[in-house]
Amino acid sequence: MKVTVEQAALLKALGHVHRVVERRNTIPILANVLIRADGRELSLKATDLDIDIVEIIPAEVTEAGTTTVPAHVLYDIVRKLADGSQVSLEQDGQSGQVSLRSGRSRFSLQTLPESDFPDLAPGEMSHRFEISAGDLRTLIEKTQFAISTEETRYYLNGIYLHAAEISTETRLRAVATDGHRLALCDTTAPAGSIGMPGIIVPRKTVAELQKLLGDNEARVGVELSSVKIRINVGSIVLTSKLIDGTFPDYGRVIPQRNDKFLTVDRDEFARSVDRVSTISSERGRAVKFSLGDGKLTLSVHNPDAGQAIEELAVDYEATPLEIGFNARYLLDIIGQLEGDTALLKLADPGSPTLLQDREGAPSLYVLMPMRV
Repeated sequence: MKVTVEQAALLKALGHVHRVVERRNTIPILANVLIRADGRELSLKATDLDIDIVEIIPAEVTEAGTTTVPAHVLYDIVRKLADGSQVSLEQDGQSGQVSLRSGRSRFSLQTLPESDFPDLAPGEMSHRFEISAGDLRTLIEKTQFAISTEETRYYLNGIYLHAAEISTETRLRAVATDGHRLALCDTTAPAGSIGMPGIIVPRKTVAELQKLLGDNEARVGVELSSVKIRINVGSIVLTSKLIDGTFPDYGRVIPQRNDKFLTVDRDEFARSVDRVSTISSERGRAVKFSLGDGKLTLSVHNPDAGQAIEELAVDYEATPLEIGFNARYLLDIIGQLEGDTALLKLADPGSPTLLQDREGAPSLYVLMPMRV
C-alpha cells in the first residue's frame, strides 16, 4: 500500500472514526483502525463490536492495499502534523510496518493483519428513509439528556425511536426516560419510516451520531431492522447494534388530566431555580414550589447550609398547591425549552408534572415530584 492524502482531510476523518475505539482493549485488533487504499479513495474504519464507523476521503493512491494501525496513535500523530501538509502512508512488504511521512517527520507504526478485523455486518434492513440532519439532530438533542445510565435497566440506556400514530398523522418520535423524567420529541414521519419497528438506539451510538450531524439541510440516509441501524451522513457510514429489550409503555406515564396550569417566564424561572438550589444538598437537590394567587414561591431548606426563598409573579389561577422537584432535573428540562415562556401542567403533590413550551408543542417533558 502506498497513498498520499491531505493532513486536514485525514485528521477530520480520524476524528470521526477513532472515537469509537476504547482506550483499553482486551482484544488487540479493536485498538486499530482499518485503512484501505483503492482507486482514488482512502477508507478508514473503526469498531468496538457494537458500533462501527467508516469514512471515505479522496486520496492519491499509488499502490492499493489494506492494513490496520493503532487508531489513537495515528490520530495523535496526524493531529500534531503541520496544517496543510501532505501525509504519505506506505506499508513495507517485508516487515509489515506502515511508514508515515510528512515534511521532515517520519514514523513507523506496527500493524495487525486486516483479516483479523471484525466486520459488523448489517444484515437485511427492513426499512429505509431519508431525513434532514436538522430534524434528526433535534430528535436527539431534545431527548438525549433523559437517557438512563443505570445499567440494570439496560432497556432505558438509549433513545426509543418509532413511528407513532397521532390522530390521522404518522409522526417519527423519539423518547427517553430514566424513571425520574421523560423526554419526548416528534417530527413529520419521512416516507419509508411508516410501519418501522420500534428500536432502542444505544446511548453511545446517539452521542457519536450527534457529533456527525452537521449541515441542517443535508439529507441523512437511515436503514434499520429490529437488531441494527445504519446511518449515512455524507461520506460517513455509522452501523450500530440496537438494544435488545422492550421499552416501557411511556404513554401511561404522560399525564392527561393535569388541570392546574402554570405559565412562567422561562429565563427568569430558570435563574430563580438555579439561585435557590445553591443551598440544596448535593444528594437531594429538592426545591419546594408554593403556588397560589398569581405567585410562585421557591424555597429550599437545608439543615446543614441554611435556607433560600424567592418569589416570582406567574400566570396561575388554580387552587393553591405545594410540590417539590429535583432542581437539576428541572433545569435540564427548562434548558430544552425554546419559547419565552414555560408551561407546567400540574395535578397534586404526588403526581407527575407535564412541561412544554406551549400547548401542542412538538416536544414535551414529564417530571416526577419529590417529597419536601
